[in-house]
Amino acid sequence: MALDESGRSPRILLVDCDAFYVQVARLEDPEGVGKVDLLLVGGSPTGRGVVTSASYGARRFGVRSAMSTAQALRLCPDATVVGVPRGACSRKSGEIRACLETLAPVVQAASIDEFFLDLMGTERLFDEPLEVTAHRIRAAVLEATSVSVSIGGGTRRMIAKLASGVAKPGGVHIVPPGHEAEFMRGLDLAQIPGVGPVLAEELRKRGLVRVEEALGVQQEWLERWFGARRGRWLYARMRGMDSSEVGPREPRRSISSERTFFKDLKSDEDLERALLRLCRSVTHTLRKAGLRARTITVKLRDGDFKTRSRSRTVGEPLETESATYGVARELLAELRSRRRTSARLLGVGLTNLGAGGDLAQFGLFEEEDRSEGQRERTLDHVVDGLRERFGDGAILPGRIIGD
Repeated sequence: MALDESGRSPRILLVDCDAFYVQVARLEDPEGVGKVDLLLVGGSPTGRGVVTSASYGARRFGVRSAMSTAQALRLCPDATVVGVPRGACSRKSGEIRACLETLAPVVQAASIDEFFLDLMGTERLFDEPLEVTAHRIRAAVLEATSVSVSIGGGTRRMIAKLASGVAKPGGVHIVPPGHEAEFMRGLDLAQIPGVGPVLAEELRKRGLVRVEEALGVQQEWLERWFGARRGRWLYARMRGMDSSEVGPREPRRSISSERTFFKDLKSDEDLERALLRLCRSVTHTLRKAGLRARTITVKLRDGDFKTRSRSRTVGEPLETESATYGVARELLAELRSRRRTSARLLGVGLTNLGAGGDLAQFGLFEEEDRSEGQRERTLDHVVDGLRERFGDGAILPGRIIGD
């Protein structure tokens, strides 16, 4: 456990909004949606799209976020489906952050509905246990924004994140200093942030489901099974070790965009046209943030809901629409060659982000040198300026005009 110069342990909280999109939808329409117990936010009543958030009443039927709306309605046929109130969610998120910034010296937004607080050094100021502080913050946020939150706390970011899951919905759970290992023992390996379905399944095949079961495995064996880097990472995480700090600003790690089609697309031409629109969107966001990307991922969800993806890391960082689309188009072709069927969703993601000069020196996992010229970059920045001034449709690639 990291201590400051005076020997004090870190005091970190994660404020996590309970079913955030559901709460905002209800606040926007208190006399209609606000009175509905079984509520799905995201997708449409026809079953297209995916669930962004489900009310706790709907969750009792097995509905979860990221589930197709059609499947959610089969599980909970009496549910009401509404669209995501994006503008209202952004405004409400800003209100929550503004409230938290009056209560804690350091606030870091982890997402639109999650906020890390660093309360190191506030012990004398508040003169109260961290749990009391958390309850006070929770009450203040509810009063100021009408949004219910759950709060987890501990000496590390990861511990606070996991503790917030225990606190849900609408509660507080604090892991005292020195009790991190004990807390981790009671969790499943799949609950550890960063342990995705693939890694969890690999661990399960080796008879490891609970953290407690995996603690006896030597780091050497984890490195043999999963590679040196991932093995070391997993060994530390199982023990609650996390060196990441809470800062008011954190570099953006990914940019992505995806679209669920009103009707499944079948032809390569239609999918490539949709892919170009997505590449146009993510690269515009990328340039606006002053970043470039080295890893491009294409996500494809087939008509039978099977989701597949392919990624490629290039040697030279990219920022232009044309170069990014060139890589993405090849990835889409690979996915289509493996399984040619109708598609209901297409997405493009950019990771390994950074300023161009920083990324040019990044030599790990290089697979291909997909360079772009200064002329392409200058042209895209000029187009960005025209789009900002005259609207998104001011200049369009000929291929998608009238799409």
